[in-house]
Amino acid sequence: MPDAPDPLPIPVVDNHTHLDIARDGEDAPDVGAAIAAAAAVGVDRLVQIGCDLAGARFTVDMVDRHPAMLGGVALHPNEVPRLAEAGGLRAAYAEIEELAAHPRVRVIGETGLDYFRTGPEGVGAQQDAFRWHIDLAKRTGKALQIHDRDAHDDVLRILDEEGAPARTVMHCFSGDMAMARTCAERGYYLSFAGTVTFKNAKGLRDALSVTPLDRVLVETDAPYLAPVPWRGATNAPYLVPHTIRTMAGVLGIAVPTLCQAVSDTSEAVYGPW
Repeated sequence: MPDAPDPLPIPVVDNHTHLDIARDGEDAPDVGAAIAAAAAVGVDRLVQIGCDLAGARFTVDMVDRHPAMLGGVALHPNEVPRLAEAGGLRAAYAEIEELAAHPRVRVIGETGLDYFRTGPEGVGAQQDAFRWHIDLAKRTGKALQIHDRDAHDDVLRILDEEGAPARTVMHCFSGDMAMARTCAERGYYLSFAGTVTFKNAKGLRDALSVTPLDRVLVETDAPYLAPVPWRGATNAPYLVPHTIRTMAGVLGIAVPTLCQAVSDTSEAVYGPW
């Protein structure tokens, strides 16, 4: 287990984590302990994302128990083709919509497109589901969190065609400088994960460098994508300070300035905890 980093001077939000997911061969995290460990280093709020039916049910249960946690529910783009093939997509949509009505569920997501893990036969189902989730976010007044892997052009096109919700977040942003500018011009928020600390991620740091401060969010995507110096380890919300400090250096601002901005922007997107 990675050592705890030095605490942040101003508390921030981990705006995308999966405390329901265990990495292969590991136990699922203890939610209360994960929240306490994060709070001890200045990560005092988080958004728990459930991206299949089991995860969405878990999320709704947890947000009732933990005041530091808000939730997001959706069907992950890689989950959608499996449900469609099994004939269970309509019922899954109905349950996600029911769970999304919970007042502490503030996010529809993660939804979007993933062309890395799903072959051409799943593209149609993914795109249809993405459109459905966009509509759900607008009907419920929730923020939208987008998963975009190897699908930048289609993600932007579908957002244009459907009309993006007022609060749209590009989760684990993976685009270049041009895409960062495009997203910021459209009013989207860009959430940066531990990947921004990776040695080979200069393009991602360049993208961050042109992102307006009031569009910047931070996340873990735990248990994945632990930041340097713990790349490859199991990630958790308490490791956010490593990512924040790298981001502040890229942006050329003081760590407290970035912390305050991330905190303020998180509450602008998701509302008060």
